[in-house]
Amino acid sequence: MAGVSSGKGRIMGEINVVPLVDVMLVLLIIFMVTAPMMMQGLDVKLPETDTTTLKQSEELLVLTVTREGKIFLDEFQVGHEGLSDKIAGITGRKPETKVYLRADKDVPYGVVVQVMAEARKAGVHNLGMVTEPEKVQAPEKKKTP
Repeated sequence: MAGVSSGKGRIMGEINVVPLVDVMLVLLIIFMVTAPMMMQGLDVKLPETDTTTLKQSEELLVLTVTREGKIFLDEFQVGHEGLSDKIAGITGRKPETKVYLRADKDVPYGVVVQVMAEARKAGVHNLGMVTEPEKVQAPEKKKTP
């Protein structure tokens, strides 16, 4: 027979879904916890300065230069040759867009200047630089003799 006997001679015709629901809830929790960790963005080591944090704006365009010299406009990779046209296209449609430059601290200065020049050529007059806040170390305790 296809059913399971329940001791009194009756066949149980229902499927127990409790273990299935338990497994699905555990998987849902695992995905909810790990999903934000996977959406991290581009990994660049920013230089450290003692400045205040930026207030988040709705109209924000981020130029990123990675250690390898690759340029990203938000999360999309672009080349040096079409960069100014793409920036001009975005800022032309939304003139209130703020442009910020994130460059890895190991990128040669010349590459950063070229990206800044392309942004300037696109009509961006206020270009913000994104840095990491300086890490403040606790003062050392004096040793008592």
